[in-house]
Amino acid sequence: MKNHRKTGMEKEETACRFLLTQGYEVIERNFYSRYGEIDIIARDGQYLVFAEVKYRRSTAFGYPGEAVDRRKQQKIHKTAEYYLFCRGMFDRPARFDVVEIIGKKIRVIKNAF
Repeated sequence: MKNHRKTGMEKEETACRFLLTQGYEVIERNFYSRYGEIDIIARDGQYLVFAEVKYRRSTAFGYPGEAVDRRKQQKIHKTAEYYLFCRGMFDRPARFDVVEIIGKKIRVIKNAF
């Protein structure tokens, strides 16, 4: 039986390393609130980026980013609002990215929702 939590943590680490190579500055990981969790919070230029990491071994069941459905997006939005409120950062431009990992391939979908 595969340990999904361990795999998730490994893929989040992979995503962080990749984002660093793309010029992002990782600020925080696994930010929790009563509304949900944000995998990675980073800076990309002027933007504060809330990134969701999704992994699949293949595309047999669709692309990983497709798993970020409307309900998940709403949870991330609420959690991001809470983060901005707690940090007093409402004046920062923000965006929502999805880091999609398929096997060994990684791509960042900027402004995913």
